[in-house]
Amino acid sequence: MSYTNGLDNPELYFQTVLWTGNGSNRSITLDGSENMQPDWVWGKNRGNDDNDYLMDSVRGATKRLTTNNNAAEGTSTALLTSFDSDGLSLGTSAGLNASGVTAVGWCWKAGGSASSNSDGSITSSVSANQTAGFSILKFTASGSGDETVGHGLGVKPKMVITKGLDASSPWNTYNENLHSSAPEDYYLALNSTNASSSDSPGVFGAGMTSSVIGVGVGVGFTSGQDYICYCFSEVKSFSKFGSYVGNQSSNGSYIHLGFKPSFVMVKRTDSSDAANWMMYDNKRLGYNGGSRYLIANTIDPEGGSSDNLMDFTSNGFKLRSANQNINRSASYIYMAFSESSFVSSSGIPTNAK
Repeated sequence: MSYTNGLDNPELYFQTVLWTGNGSNRSITLDGSENMQPDWVWGKNRGNDDNDYLMDSVRGATKRLTTNNNAAEGTSTALLTSFDSDGLSLGTSAGLNASGVTAVGWCWKAGGSASSNSDGSITSSVSANQTAGFSILKFTASGSGDETVGHGLGVKPKMVITKGLDASSPWNTYNENLHSSAPEDYYLALNSTNASSSDSPGVFGAGMTSSVIGVGVGVGFTSGQDYICYCFSEVKSFSKFGSYVGNQSSNGSYIHLGFKPSFVMVKRTDSSDAANWMMYDNKRLGYNGGSRYLIANTIDPEGGSSDNLMDFTSNGFKLRSANQNINRSASYIYMAFSESSFVSSSGIPTNAK
């Protein structure tokens, strides 16, 4: 298993925050025990049909993308206005801050201001945090065929989420577990229920290494268009990007992570049924005994208040439903981040329940 060094204080690098809108410009302070200035905020309206909104420090706080469609990047001074030393500042947008709106923000820490990276055939601007195994990179696709772009992680990524900024384009997403023999040829679209598919030459071209990701210019990437990429490597006690096979039972599979999760996103990968990208966290009420979910690829409000689809445990997560989105007799991938580790990186048991 290719972990980087262990991380015992996850709130320094990932936090979830909830708020209720007030219709006025305001600051949201993260409520964890550690201060954290986020570089990527994924905000979602919980109570109404609305887009989700993704903002990052490499593109700038007022630049937004939405994963429930393939639209080009937009600009709004009414959504996020700044990334703050322990949180974020919001404008008056109805999507995230109308009076009475309930919302969630998933917040990741990268490396702050971006630096130029010339490890690949295409130069990129990269904000990388090797400790947390997360980097954000922006580049302009050029050339043709199997080009490469530097990601700054220092180890091979386990998961990469990409999006074109200038025109409508899919959220092409790589996960190492999509195919056992040639994973770089297989991808999913974060804005779609579609199963994984492959192209030859692949969307991710020459594949992934410890320094670059492949860019299939003319396949998944268009020459002359700007792209943003969110890249992840596994970090012991903090993150995991894996796969499982469901059992289509209310007594579902248990997925071992080695930590108590704070966030889990799951996607079915085969072609039998359309399946959504299901998102769970430890802050929204009912995450055990009525797990409430949001969906990355739709505008739907929060669901699951009367269901029990998934439990978070001290060392992983347990499936509690035969729902097709999480637990048919099929293959699934997931990304997970930690609330606390069952055992610290030095091997000492923690107090996780």
